[in-house]
Amino acid sequence: MAKVSRTTVASVINNKLAKSRGKQLARELAAYLLETNRTSELDSLIRDVIGARARSGVIEATAVSAHELTPAATSDIKAEIERLYPGAKEIIINERIDIDQIGGVRLELPDKQLDLSVRGKLNHLKQLITEK
Repeated sequence: MAKVSRTTVASVINNKLAKSRGKQLARELAAYLLETNRTSELDSLIRDVIGARARSGVIEATAVSAHELTPAATSDIKAEIERLYPGAKEIIINERIDIDQIGGVRLELPDKQLDLSVRGKLNHLKQLITEK
């Protein structure tokens, strides 16, 4: 049997996600990856699914911060994502706490990363200083 491309698998997952089959879909995906000996492709496949969802208007972002986001911060993040992706039909913000963050937030988006963290700003300042 010919190997199905990751892009095709991601497209199928995206279509099934649109029909809200979360837990069942996760089981089916796990079974498929195990059966076809492709478990090592999981991270790449997830990125492909996020990209496919973005192309269909569902923007999924991960907001990494040192502390839980306030409603105001979440609203600001959503506004920034709407600015970056004006055609978005739905925006999903997943929060991840990283105690190594000093402050601020880093956004991981389907095709880019926006670093608004204190560490990111300090690194940028350091880079500017060392360039001169």
